[in-house]
Amino acid sequence: MLTLFFRQFEKKSYFCSMIDVEICCNSIASAVAAKEGCADRIELCRDLECGGLTPSDEDIAYCVHHLGLRTHVLIRPRAGNFCYTEFEQMEMIASIKRCKELGAKAVVLGFLTEEGKVDVEITRRMVQLASPMEVTFHRAFDEAIQDPVEALWDVAAARCHRLLTSGQRYSAPEGADVIKNLIDVTGVEILAGGGVTPMNVRELVRNSGVREVHGSCKKTLGDGTLVTDAATVRQLIDQTLTL
Repeated sequence: MLTLFFRQFEKKSYFCSMIDVEICCNSIASAVAAKEGCADRIELCRDLECGGLTPSDEDIAYCVHHLGLRTHVLIRPRAGNFCYTEFEQMEMIASIKRCKELGAKAVVLGFLTEEGKVDVEITRRMVQLASPMEVTFHRAFDEAIQDPVEALWDVAAARCHRLLTSGQRYSAPEGADVIKNLIDVTGVEILAGGGVTPMNVRELVRNSGVREVHGSCKKTLGDGTLVTDAATVRQLIDQTLTL
């Protein structure tokens, strides 16, 4: 009985962290592993090897309805830059509508102008179409040719709820100082992502003050496939429990 009590306490304790952990999942297998690792929020995509693309309707529905995960869906029709044609925008609009119908919690997207700045007009249009889902502006932000605070104000002007960023550095731990400067500048929640691991997440949170982190927690299988590792997810969440 005592062992059962501690197991139940351990399971419940994963939901007591003040840090919200989002796990990037590139397949159903990865989403299942994330849940096994006690995650309850994921960013769902496919083809992570090229930075991630929009997943299938079937995968979205499975994560939302069968796994019961807070599912944030990447809306990205192709690899490459974040300046999309009118046809590609129409494809993204259709994907957003399907996410809404399937019960996704949020969509994750990003648009830059030809000059490399946050495209406020197109982003705001997508935010309006996505409502009542939340919208995360993704790491296109980190490729913007703008001062990060100026770019954040553009993300806020587009009415995005959240910004996923590494602080315009290769990894979030490297960009911790920049991330710290972005927090509380606007009403946009800052989600630190890029190179976040169980080994560095505590230092990242302490140095940046961020309250949401995004990690991939991936391992590579023998055939080269990337898949979420449940044990690493659990370790990452463990490290946030006392922060």
